[in-house]
Amino acid sequence: MRISRAHVLSLGFVVAAFAMAFMLYGQLPESIPTHWNAKGVVDGYTPKPWGPFVLPLVMAALYLVLVAVPRISPRGYRVERFQGVFEGIQATLVAFLFLLNALVLLSGIGVSVPMARVVPAGAGLVLMVLGNYMGKFTKNFFCGIRTPWTLASDEVWLRTHRLGGRLFVLAGIIVLASGLLGGGPIPVLAAVTVAAVTPVLYSYFLYRRIEGDKHGPTDDTGSHRSA
Repeated sequence: MRISRAHVLSLGFVVAAFAMAFMLYGQLPESIPTHWNAKGVVDGYTPKPWGPFVLPLVMAALYLVLVAVPRISPRGYRVERFQGVFEGIQATLVAFLFLLNALVLLSGIGVSVPMARVVPAGAGLVLMVLGNYMGKFTKNFFCGIRTPWTLASDEVWLRTHRLGGRLFVLAGIIVLASGLLGGGPIPVLAAVTVAAVTPVLYSYFLYRRIEGDKHGPTDDTGSHRSA
């Protein structure tokens, strides 16, 4: 069976994350910084031996789950119909976790890491990639804007994901800029909230409009009348 480049890349990131943790293990303190507040100040630690391997284990678990998804998708909602896009998203998410893993380990050995800037910037890039791919999603139960109205209508699914893709790219640009410029959490939260909520509302109103047009007017008994 041929293994795609995206799978090779994802596996490479997972292996590199474990290798990095093993290489730096002896230099790391007994408690590893693993959580930062919005200002970039450490406010959470995880002790050895788990601390250095938390994110590599999360990466491995995520990779395995995303490999399993195409095999458990129900008929009519198969991920295989946009397999290349799905694998690109997989590689993007694993790469982002690899970045976080590298930052955590570097911080653990005493390197000054501007987490409040780098993490939002990385998250912004992820949003931009997701937005760029979103219009290529076909109907499925695992990724995309899965509302009752998008799942009930192919047209609503397509048009909602086109809008969602544009909004995610715009939100990614805002989040990236906020991270690089030190804008803080408010622009990030605002951009992500708008990008997440707007397509949901749009899918509802679009479905009502389309279904209303299809059903047409009704008579006094509630039955549909033909024109």
